[in-house]
Amino acid sequence: MAALGVAGVVLLLVHIAAQVTSVTRERGSAWNAGPRDEGSAPMGKFAGRADRALRNFQETFPAFVLLVALLMLRDRADGIGLLGGLIWLVARVVYLPLYLAGVPRLRTLVWLVSLAGLMLMAVRVVF
Repeated sequence: MAALGVAGVVLLLVHIAAQVTSVTRERGSAWNAGPRDEGSAPMGKFAGRADRALRNFQETFPAFVLLVALLMLRDRADGIGLLGGLIWLVARVVYLPLYLAGVPRLRTLVWLVSLAGLMLMAVRVVF
């Protein structure tokens, strides 16, 4: 289960790298190295998607981290808890390229699968 937590952190860093790289490509390295005072200017399509994907990831990542910690503390990091963590992680890995590519409905379905993974983890914490 600890490995899943670490993999989640790696995925967070991938999200951040995608966002930073795409915005820097649009606005230039001088903007990235500067105070970013123009940071509220609209982003292009790809950078906007990377930014929204990162924010979306950041919405569920704290729940994942909490559930991983609770499962480990309660010595329940097995069965459906472990399966739920794997489902969440795989779904979130699949989600990023779908979002960046602008794929609509399938992306939402993958997001729902990731939530199902969190729910499995929560059930294992309780039962």
